[in-house]
Amino acid sequence: MHDIDGLAKVLADATTDEILGVHIIGARAADIIAEAVVAMEFRASAEDIGRISHAHPTYTEALKEAALAATENRSLKFVSLEQPAKAS
Repeated sequence: MHDIDGLAKVLADATTDEILGVHIIGARAADIIAEAVVAMEFRASAEDIGRISHAHPTYTEALKEAALAATENRSLKFVSLEQPAKAS
């Protein structure tokens, strides 16, 4: 586990939270994307992935963190650079 640089981003519908797409760049991306493909096939929400237990330390934790970030910016370890929309 020496290759630690990369990015995982989950794109989810703002209303339904259904996963619309996933961007993964870095080591083991092909392995990580498999989990996202299964989730999308079963029409899972970003919160569904965020609630799944992911082993630590593993590369797939990045997908969990990205899913939590897509769900009301609740990431546990990573800080999102995007500011949440303010309620009117």
